[in-house]
Amino acid sequence: MSDHDDKPAEERGDARDDSAESGNGLRKELPQEVPVAAPAAEEAPKEPEPRQAEPKPDPEPRLTGRQRLVQGVWPPRVTRAQLIVAVLLFGLGFGLAVQVASNSDSDSALRGARQEDLVRILDELDDRTQRLEDEKQGLEKQRDELENSSDQAEEARKQTIEKERQLGILAGTVAAQGPGITMTIQDTKGTVEADMLLDAIQELRAAGAEAIQVNGVRVVAGTYLTDSGKGVGVDGNKINAPYRFKVIGKSQDLEPALNIPGGVVQTLEKEQATVTIERSTDIVVDALRAAKRPDYARSSSQ
Repeated sequence: MSDHDDKPAEERGDARDDSAESGNGLRKELPQEVPVAAPAAEEAPKEPEPRQAEPKPDPEPRLTGRQRLVQGVWPPRVTRAQLIVAVLLFGLGFGLAVQVASNSDSDSALRGARQEDLVRILDELDDRTQRLEDEKQGLEKQRDELENSSDQAEEARKQTIEKERQLGILAGTVAAQGPGITMTIQDTKGTVEADMLLDAIQELRAAGAEAIQVNGVRVVAGTYLTDSGKGVGVDGNKINAPYRFKVIGKSQDLEPALNIPGGVVQTLEKEQATVTIERSTDIVVDALRAAKRPDYARSSSQ
């Protein structure tokens, strides 16, 4: 072989050597085999980590009694029934307040009265009680006379006539005469009204007046008073000042009843009217009322 052929052979040998060495170098540079990891299922179960305790919320602050009351009342939750009850209670309370106020006014009038006035009021109450007791005894006496009389028919007739006379006086169909008072009311300012005269009549009746006449008009149980211009109407009859009352009864009871503190006389004097009262042993009440026959009512004995 020629040198030319040898050289390549050597060079080829050298090349093989270089390639072998390079191959060994590559093998050396490869990483070592890594063992395959075991499946996750085969891993030992891990113990659960302990849970940390959650922080407890701070307790709500305790409410006072007033705060609980406010929370229960506001905002209001009102039903229809509660509203009706509230209205009724309000009306009841208002009525009680008015009653207490009226009683307080009357109490204040008596509280400011003089000792003489209080004694007179007590005497008047005692006189009224005595009159009622006398009337009771009179009725009991009539009953006993009817039961014990030998001629009960005659006794009954006498009592009937006497009762008719008494009822005639009350009804105003017959004239009356007896002790009493005359009260005159001067009203120069024109301030006296019908309700003031009505109060005077009511007070006189309560004091035991048996017959009353005002300016020629007989006052009976059904009498009514109205304001009529500058005067007053009594049962439709207009009367003007001065107003003159003729009253039959016990003067010792009639006059104090008009002069009690806060009574008729003081009320009229506050209206700038002048009141004069005169006692007399002989008062004549001669104004009469026509007897009316009822249209429908009849005696049950017929």
